[in-house]
Parts: sequence; structure tokens; C-alpha cells
Amino acid sequence: MKFKNLVYVFVTVTLLFNCSSGSDDDTSPTPNPNPNPNPSGKITYNGNIKSIMSANCTSCHGNPPTNGAPMSLTTYSQVKSAVETRGLIGRINNTNNPMPTDGLMSQANRDLIQKWLDDGLLEN
Repeated sequence: MKFKNLVYVFVTVTLLFNCSSGSDDDTSPTPNPNPNPNPSGKITYNGNIKSIMSANCTSCHGNPPTNGAPMSLTTYSQVKSAVETRGLIGRINNTNNPMPTDGLMSQANRDLIQKWLDDGLLEN
């Protein structure tokens, strides 16, 4: 009987030591300190702006434009031209007559479009 108890104690102690976390190794994934895939940190049309345009603008500014929209905003060159020559940033920031007309584009997206302009309207 004593041998059986000794085996139980040995197994229990072995399991306790093996299951305890005595190492500094962390098994959880390390978060990416720079989630921006663009190492330069600059905002680009393909990396950032295209999805904003698709979600907020192309329902009217598609190809072809609908609902009285004056131009298409479906390509890099169209959006770049609208920023440079058609006052797109002023229009999306206009509180009296905003674009999109529902006024639901987030301020974060408006800021990204401004940063895209500040970064030089990069495509990639």
C-alpha cells in the first residue's frame, strides 16, 4: 500500500511541476508594433483610400456616376484629380453640404484622406 501511495505522490508532484509556468516564454502571439503594411507609414491610395472611396462614395460616384454625381471616383487618377482640382477634401469636410450626403463618413477616414494629400497622393 505504501508503494501505491508513493507512486501517486510522485505522479502528482511531477504533474504539478510540469504544468506550472516557470519559464519566461510567452505562448501568446506578439502583436505587430506597426500594423501599417506600408513601412514608410505614408498613406496610399491602394493601401488606404480606395476602400474608403468604395465604402462611402462609389454608390453615387461609380462608373457611370448616378444620382446626379458629376464624376466617377472609382480609380486612383479620378480620385487624385478630384482632390487636386475639384475640391474633394473641402467637400467631405463641409458641415453644411457634406459628402457623402448622409454625412456618415467617419472623421478618421476624413483625416486619412487629408494625410494622403499631405503625403503626396501616393498610389502604392
